[in-house]
Amino acid sequence: MIQLAVENLGLHFGGVTALRGITLDVNQGEILAIIGPNGAGKTSLLNCVSGLYRPSEGRLSFDGQDITHLPPYKRARLGIARTFQNIELFRGMTVLDNLMLGRHVHLQSSLLIGGIYFGFAQKEEIEHRRAVEDIIDFLEIEKIRKRVVGTLPYGYQKRVELGRALAWEPRILLLDEPMAGMNIEEKEDMARFILDINEEREVTVVLIEHDMGVVMDISDRVAVLDFGQKIGEGTPDEVRANPQVIRAYLGEANGVGLASFGGSK
Repeated sequence: MIQLAVENLGLHFGGVTALRGITLDVNQGEILAIIGPNGAGKTSLLNCVSGLYRPSEGRLSFDGQDITHLPPYKRARLGIARTFQNIELFRGMTVLDNLMLGRHVHLQSSLLIGGIYFGFAQKEEIEHRRAVEDIIDFLEIEKIRKRVVGTLPYGYQKRVELGRALAWEPRILLLDEPMAGMNIEEKEDMARFILDINEEREVTVVLIEHDMGVVMDISDRVAVLDFGQKIGEGTPDEVRANPQVIRAYLGEANGVGLASFGGSK
């Protein structure tokens, strides 16, 4: 079942074309990796899906609903959540407070009632706190729950940002280079969390990642962009053997390219 459909998407900034004719389906329950050289348009595509950019042409639909012109907060309410390539946390706040902010799309109390903190507002916060505590356990960050985010190591900050996205209770999760800057152990942990999110929480994952070993190991399908266009799509094995993909990464199609993608699949 197609959950997210991208149809002939184009994005232009003045005379610069960031995306051209992108058509891509994301199936419910899968892990789809989007790869490509630097400047290929990967983050621009996620920005269009999440609503940060408005495409110049084309159409986006989520569960059959046209979301092309919906603002980001309405897409979040539909169940579209994301993380960013550059960490976008409130560095002066604690881990717990950052995760609680991820619940804002589910708040129903008015500002006045929330300020009084009585009755429904109190009950609502307890329920949201329970959901956040579940995420803290899931991501194994109990020991840092009261730490100020800005004092944490980089790997933990990336984990907290993932947790804040999970606090939205997403149906589809957009991850922009979640393993960038991590060491091997941190990457293994993040890969495990992504797989568990997909399998245990039944969340569709769209992943931008430059570590081809990780991409080939955890993805169900892979889409490849180059200069704003989609040049390949398929299973990891199919993409790894695609001459056009190899050419985009290495400059020529030859057997050397197959090894460069790593992975065990």
